[in-house]
Amino acid sequence: MDYSIIGFPRIGIHRELKFATEAYFRSEIDADELKRVVSQQRMEQWTRQRDAGAGFIPSNDFSLYDGMLDTAYMLNAIPRRYADLRLSDIDTYFAMARGYQGAQGDVKAFTMKKWFNTNYHYMVPELDDDMELKLRSDAFLDGFHQARSLGIQTKPVVAGPFTFLKLARCTGNKSATDFVDDILFAYADILKRCGENGVEWLQVDEPYLVMDLTMGDVALFRKLYQTLLEQKGTVKVLLQTYFGDVRDCYRQLCELPFDGIGLDFVEGKQTAALVAANGFPKDKILFAGLVNGKNIWRTNYKDVLERIAGSKSCCD
Repeated sequence: MDYSIIGFPRIGIHRELKFATEAYFRSEIDADELKRVVSQQRMEQWTRQRDAGAGFIPSNDFSLYDGMLDTAYMLNAIPRRYADLRLSDIDTYFAMARGYQGAQGDVKAFTMKKWFNTNYHYMVPELDDDMELKLRSDAFLDGFHQARSLGIQTKPVVAGPFTFLKLARCTGNKSATDFVDDILFAYADILKRCGENGVEWLQVDEPYLVMDLTMGDVALFRKLYQTLLEQKGTVKVLLQTYFGDVRDCYRQLCELPFDGIGLDFVEGKQTAALVAANGFPKDKILFAGLVNGKNIWRTNYKDVLERIAGSKSCCD
């Protein structure tokens, strides 16, 4: 048995990220200094996880503002009103996050919406009719390379294409399904870059799978991953879910050639029953979610050990 972390709090033990970004917004520090703070915070987080015995340490879970905003920027989902400002990359990103009022123009930020059943709010990506989704750069691997320079192997984390399409807001005549081909090319590029850079595991987060899914939703999910997983090469893909159970698509998850599947045994009310009734594929690794990341109290390890024993018996 090994220990995996889905993602690590990014704010900093003394709220270093908050103070650094606020200083940047006030023009008290420049982009290079902000990047230095980010680099330092990521290094401290990976070191803490390694020293605590974590075997699957995430990278690319760190964000300057919001993970879904990061995904939109990574996929070139940058509406024209922000691109037309002709700001630097980091200021275009922050314009999408906070809006911009200055010499280059006046635009509002993305809409905010509640992130599933948490008190966190994410920035809602926008899909315009003339938008071409594609992988803009290898920036999602920056953390992976930095951690490897410290002798720490990480699993890069990206928001999955299914969740991205379900949460994005289409602003024109097109629907989310009109962007499927583009997003498949973009995520195929992600897998390709991972393989070229020596990534062993890629974590793909698909929390939307715990929602009430229609037959069309399940068909879309299958279409996306049947295509993508044919192109994973040497990269092992972990499909990670959280905030509930996957009762509407458990069978389809198990049938697809993922190397690992992360299931929520805390908030997933039917997760244990699903595994017990249907079994778990022996050719995959079960990443069992057993610690409540939203709980402010210490984990009850007696309860966790009992859950582990139960999940192991389901998989035998």
